[in-house]
Parts: sequence; structure tokens; C-alpha cells
Amino acid sequence: MKEQKQPSRKKTYKKVGFDLKLLIIDQIQNGRISVNYAAKKYNISKSSIDYWLKKYSTLDQKKLGMSKQDEIKKLKQRIEELEFVKDFQQDVIADMELITGVDLAKKSLPKTLADEIQKKKQNRLKENG
Repeated sequence: MKEQKQPSRKKTYKKVGFDLKLLIIDQIQNGRISVNYAAKKYNISKSSIDYWLKKYSTLDQKKLGMSKQDEIKKLKQRIEELEFVKDFQQDVIADMELITGVDLAKKSLPKTLADEIQKKKQNRLKENG
């Protein structure tokens, strides 16, 4: 007798909404769960999750990458501005201390800033003779 082959059972998966897809992708990308664990937990095929990762994460990563680059650029500009303001303020304090003869920086500023102002004062004295 010849055996008849039984058709293999196809595993059935539930239809997944867009929000759940993004949630799963986010969890995988942030290292909270693995693709295998997500497939078992949500009853979704690993190939589907891989497809979503390729399809949706690139858009998401591009947005995040661009915004992170923009944020880094803005922060660098802000640092430059603050460094300029700090230098200007230190110059003013150094000049005032030279004019008045009172060491304001040592009394009211952190040691590192007071030391920077002291150096500026010494440089000014050297320049002026």
C-alpha cells in the first residue's frame, strides 16, 4: 500500500496592527526583547518581524538620526555661545579686580573659575607692563 502524504499544517498567525508592529520594533531595537522572543510572545513569524525591522525601522532611524544630528549641532553651537559668554564675563571680572584691587572671584566663584580669572589678570598685568 502506498502512503498518502498529508499536507503540512501551516501555522496560523494573527493579523497585527501598525501600532503593535512599531511597539515590537521599538522593543527589539532597544534591546528589551529578541526577535525570537517577540515571535513567540506575540505569535508572529520571525520572518515577518525581520521584514518589519527592515521596512519600518529605516524610516524611524532616519528620523531619529537626523534629529540627533540636529540636536548635536545645536548643542555644539550653544556650548560655543556659553564659552564666549564665560570668557567675556571673566574678562570683565578680571578688569574690575584690577581697577578696584578687590579679589571678588576668590570669594564668590568656584575655585576653577577663580583660577581662570587670576590667570587672565596676570596676563593683563604682563601686557600692560
